[in-house]
Amino acid sequence: MRMRAKILVVDDDEKITSLLRRSLTFEGYDVITAHDGREGLQKILESEPDLVVLDVMMPNLDGWEVCERIRKSGSNVPILMLTAKDEVKDRVKGLDLGADDYLVKPFALEELLARIRALLRRKNASGEASGGRLVFEDLVLDLDSREATRGGRTFELTSKEFDLLHLFMSNPRRVLTREMIMEKVWGYDYSGESNVLEVYIAMLRQKLEEGGEKRLIQTVRGTGYVLKGESG
Repeated sequence: MRMRAKILVVDDDEKITSLLRRSLTFEGYDVITAHDGREGLQKILESEPDLVVLDVMMPNLDGWEVCERIRKSGSNVPILMLTAKDEVKDRVKGLDLGADDYLVKPFALEELLARIRALLRRKNASGEASGGRLVFEDLVLDLDSREATRGGRTFELTSKEFDLLHLFMSNPRRVLTREMIMEKVWGYDYSGESNVLEVYIAMLRQKLEEGGEKRLIQTVRGTGYVLKGESG
């Protein structure tokens, strides 16, 4: 069963967010909203959307800064930017920062929906990773299907679980600090007290060890984590 695409709308105009929430929900999407750039970055970290509709002019962080931070984090989530500015230099700036498409306010709802469908089709057709597979002992990570296999079990991974496991399997037996993992997988400013990494490590371990297999992701106390088998 195919899951509904999740769309994050980041706009400080309550009328816009309400309109898009209703319209996109009616079209069959799961919709999340944020009302400024910082909240938008946090929602991306928490919710892992399939597409972001991002306004340019917002308090705290503007859309250009948000777009740049998303791309610097390594995320390829499609970004559709909304702006009241119709100058070529502004559209070029957004695209240069990594936006996938640009729509000027006021816009026709039908056109926005068509652009969203096109971006999601492009994402599904191209995939977010390509290049075969990574193998560590009895664990195999398929970079095309974004699935992992171990002990005869194949299990799906969320976007962040995939990114996390990909980082470990690209650096086997190397101790990865907590700060490095947060920077590589999430990429955003985060609170040192946040336990988001520990939560994802626990979820990933549960999937990897569901069949009773030995633990591969080891905790290095006071430092971080390492992908290591019994033989080292």
